[in-house]
Amino acid sequence: MARRKRQFNVFSLSFLDIMSCGFGAVILFFMIISAQIAVETDETVREESAEIERLEARVSASGRQLNRLRDALAGAIENRAGTRAEAEELSRAVNEARERISERERSELERRAELQQLQAELRELQRETERLAEEAMTREEAGRQIRALSGDGDRAYLTGMRMGGDRILILLDVSTSMLDETLVNVIRRRNMPFERKVNSPKWQRVLATVDWITAQIPPDSQFQVYLFNDQARPLIDGTEGTWLSASEQVGRLDEAMEKLRQLEPSGGSSLHAAFSVIRDLAPRADNVYLITDSLPTVGDSPPTRSVISGRERVRLYELAIRILPTNVPVNIILFPLEGDPRAAPAYWNLTLTTGGTYMSPTEDWP
Repeated sequence: MARRKRQFNVFSLSFLDIMSCGFGAVILFFMIISAQIAVETDETVREESAEIERLEARVSASGRQLNRLRDALAGAIENRAGTRAEAEELSRAVNEARERISERERSELERRAELQQLQAELRELQRETERLAEEAMTREEAGRQIRALSGDGDRAYLTGMRMGGDRILILLDVSTSMLDETLVNVIRRRNMPFERKVNSPKWQRVLATVDWITAQIPPDSQFQVYLFNDQARPLIDGTEGTWLSASEQVGRLDEAMEKLRQLEPSGGSSLHAAFSVIRDLAPRADNVYLITDSLPTVGDSPPTRSVISGRERVRLYELAIRILPTNVPVNIILFPLEGDPRAAPAYWNLTLTTGGTYMSPTEDWP
């Protein structure tokens, strides 16, 4: 019996085992690859998430910064509007101030012209009064002088100002401004040597005026001479607060006048200090002679500034006359200072209200 030929089957057990192993290997390979991909994906996701968070934080910060910038811009726009309104207001104020200044300048020019006219009329009246007074002066009056007085004939007589009274007080301004008639020359002379200061024409005229007044004091009267600048002090040392007999103090008065000729005008001018002398002397003076050149620059306390305006001078003058006793005639001898036009009207009014005499010696006196 012949043997049957064995048939070959590709799907044998060995083949299936090999295919199963291969398929399992592929599955394992894909599982390994899938796990690696999952790990890398997680890392990528974490990095991208972190980047997204950083970007979101930057966006949030940029948003806050943008809000702040918007607020700042709104504030700047508001400030600019306010500044523009203030600038317009200031511009209007400046224009108004310029208009007022222009009006004041015009008024000042008118006042100066009026003052110059009044001064010219006053000088004319003084010359006429001088002529009449010189004609009226008698030898008997000249013989009553307690001190010898040198001069050019009758020109040694101070026109319109006669001495009288039982108690005569002379107040002499010895401030810096007594060195000259103009502010510029006052500043110049202030820096000059001592001899140039005391020999200035204005100061010499002031000394001649004091010399004449003291020579005309009646022998039976009492007198006192005070100097004042920032403060007041008696001309004769050691006589503060007392009256002096004219007949007994001639020698001491001559010595004091010689001392006065060596005095250098300095400091400010305190009318408050001068009028305090009138108030404090007892018994009270019945005739006062004030020799000055301007309204005061110092009050009852030291000044806080080196420059003072005309309005402030008037204010100091008004405060000073408040302490002036009543019923005391105040005679004013004014040597006008340039730049103080209010002085002449103020002192003129003072003599009218107190019953005194006002005069301003001519430049060629004595």
